[in-house]
Amino acid sequence: MACKPLLITPLAIFLLLAFAAVPTAQAQDEEAAPKPEAMYIPLLPPFVVNYGGAGRLKYLKAEMTVRVHSIEGAQRVRHHMPAIRDKLVSLLSAQEELVIDTQEGKEQLRKDSLVAIQQVIEMEEGSESGVVDVFFDNLVVQR
Repeated sequence: MACKPLLITPLAIFLLLAFAAVPTAQAQDEEAAPKPEAMYIPLLPPFVVNYGGAGRLKYLKAEMTVRVHSIEGAQRVRHHMPAIRDKLVSLLSAQEELVIDTQEGKEQLRKDSLVAIQQVIEMEEGSESGVVDVFFDNLVVQR
């Protein structure tokens, strides 16, 4: 009886290793699926707006870039650039000095800009915008 456990143990180890070495279909699908490539579209020319309401004039200059993951998304951004720029000028002009001076305020402005761009494209196209992020390449505030 002592011999059987010795024969079963090497056989069990061999089978365990054999099945562990075979990749699953899900793992193969994950490796085979191409990762979407990011494309960056600068929103040119830079935005220069007055902000902060009445009183002394205050200026904000923003250089922005949009990230998309498809050619269709890039085409939508380029096609609707005038409407996107109009919406962003309104958004940037509506900023208040106390908000734009903080890091949290600038991050909120970036998020609001992303939502504004997505809304313009989705309203015009009736489908998903394809825009996944917005970046400030440069943000200058003059008080």
